[in-house]
Amino acid sequence: MADPELAAPPMAEIAAASPDDLEPPICRAHIRDILAAGGALAGQRVIVGGWVRTGREQGHGTFAFLQVTDGSCLATLQVIVQAAVHPLARLTAAGTSVLVEGELRRPPEDSKKATVAIELRVDRVIEVGETNPATYPLPKGNIALDTLRDVVHLRPRTNTISAIARIRHQLACATHRFFDENGFLYVHTPIITTSDCEGAGEMFQVTTLFSQAEKLEKENPAPSEADIEAAKLIVKAKGDAVAQLKAARASSQEVSASVSELTKAKENVLRLEERSKLKPGIPLKDDGTIAFENDFFKRQAFLTVSGQLQVETYACALSSVYTFGPTFRAENSHTSRHLAEFWMVEPEIAFANLQDDMNCAEKYVQYLCQWLLDHCEEDIEFISKKYEKNGRHDQTAINRLKLVSSTPFVRISYTTAVDILKNVEGHEFQNKVEWGIDLASEHERYLTEVIFKKPVIVYNYPKEIKAFYMRLNDDQKTVAAMDVLVPQVGELIGGSQREERLDVLKQRILDAGLPLEPYEWYLDLRRYGSVKHSGFGLGFERMILFATGMENIRDVIPFPRYPGRADL
Repeated sequence: MADPELAAPPMAEIAAASPDDLEPPICRAHIRDILAAGGALAGQRVIVGGWVRTGREQGHGTFAFLQVTDGSCLATLQVIVQAAVHPLARLTAAGTSVLVEGELRRPPEDSKKATVAIELRVDRVIEVGETNPATYPLPKGNIALDTLRDVVHLRPRTNTISAIARIRHQLACATHRFFDENGFLYVHTPIITTSDCEGAGEMFQVTTLFSQAEKLEKENPAPSEADIEAAKLIVKAKGDAVAQLKAARASSQEVSASVSELTKAKENVLRLEERSKLKPGIPLKDDGTIAFENDFFKRQAFLTVSGQLQVETYACALSSVYTFGPTFRAENSHTSRHLAEFWMVEPEIAFANLQDDMNCAEKYVQYLCQWLLDHCEEDIEFISKKYEKNGRHDQTAINRLKLVSSTPFVRISYTTAVDILKNVEGHEFQNKVEWGIDLASEHERYLTEVIFKKPVIVYNYPKEIKAFYMRLNDDQKTVAAMDVLVPQVGELIGGSQREERLDVLKQRILDAGLPLEPYEWYLDLRRYGSVKHSGFGLGFERMILFATGMENIRDVIPFPRYPGRADL
């Protein structure tokens, strides 16, 4: 390090101009920076804030060793506090937060157990947030990942989840840097949409009708059983009146008027019975379907399953764009590879065909892998050693990243992939291998881990198993689609050349069983200055699974949402 002094946060530069009625800025140092500089910082005074990972009293209670983490790195800083400075019993419990000031020193030279280059000798304890060890949900020792999902608000304090958070952050940084360096513009696509990109219908609905209904229900409560019984008594009374008029040979006008009242009374009973079965206040059409014209957006709206269709509008004006945000699928899936809410990176390129799309996807994945090797090796090594089960040195996360970052991807057609898998000997797949059926995860991993031992791009899939917007090939059987498959995960990226021909796209929408009206704006992109364009989507959490070797996607997203769970 050219300059061993810690860089002061920008806040320090304006401290002199701070209002007198506010506390001065804290200006704490990051543990990552302290440990990186090591002994070169000896003698400097710093303020450090963090949480006690472990603590123990020594010297018959005269001082305590605290291992403190602030989340900036995997390692902890050894903090030494004398009993004369602060009551030690309030500091040593795991999970306790501390803000302390002191001098950085090298460990004593005669210390045989010294394993660090720098430690903090505290002479002032500024703040302490105590923890009750008897009730703290994160005890010492390893905690099962499924147990941590029950305390999602506290699990970032564990080494595993904090390491994943740093990896996730670096992948996001690398994503924006890659696309910026390659001339892409970042477009914010909507989370609320009226279009179904995938045509699967598994979407979360966005509506205010239920909240409106609660208000209307208070103003016009649902009929009770007593209300219905009272209405039936009126029907009986009206019926008796009709019978009496007929028996008395009343005029036809009198009988007709009485019958009309009876009919209205009967209709009222039917209305009350129907209303008692429905949630009051939900507006309905004559055919019994919900009248979304009365909803907030005056039409049905959903949480997006993909920003692709919307980002295409910008690609057809700005050439190279990408979106990066949350997407939602209402799939009742309980697998280790599915979430109801997850993040997608979706670039879109104008004047680009399938080959351009594959080239961009390969460069992007390789860039991410190299970035992680340069910025997250310690965190990835930690997770890999703790959780990877294969035990093979050549398949650890670090080696996978090195392989992918430096090796050209294999490119084969879907037809070739099926032929290869059909001819596999000595291995039986659980899922059927047949042309026209999508490849299962086991097929994808077999291609990448056993056959080629590297990433594989499979292209030209049967049109029946792909989305309507993918360009129909000349054989009329396949579309210009591609999937990037990687070891450990299988499909990491799905992409395609988009259908730019108006007549073909219209027919593909109809063939998918979708109405044309919601996609008229999408068809306009083909009516006015249509252009060949391509794009893909990378599942951000799947990239983290690949990079770390973690097994369950619920453990690599900060707040997992899946059937039955939406904590916080």
